[in-house]
Amino acid sequence: QVQLVESGGGLVQPGGSLRLSCAGSGLTFSRYAMGWYRQAPGKERDLVAGITSDGISTNYSDSVKGRFTISRDNAKNTVYLQMNSLSPEDTAVYYCHARLFRINYWGQGTQVTVSS
Repeated sequence: QVQLVESGGGLVQPGGSLRLSCAGSGLTFSRYAMGWYRQAPGKERDLVAGITSDGISTNYSDSVKGRFTISRDNAKNTVYLQMNSLSPEDTAVYYCHARLFRINYWGQGTQVTVSS
């Protein structure tokens, strides 16, 4: 059974930082491209950041570029999202995603709330 389990979400003040983790199991983690998506209430789920299977290439949405960093540790079957300079607009449920060609897996999500 494939599982992607997010952790690290919570409440943080504007300007603060948070690091999300996503642990994969039941799949050959190093073969999958990984991504972080987020969904705010009433909005669509959008890509925040992506990383290739070997970790060489990354991509970010314009809204988080320069503030967020995606990374992965294939030895630990884990992908991370370091979030800095957070603002209330970053409040959303953050989802971990794995893709290998036509195969897609999703985690259950973790809530990130940015509020003073």
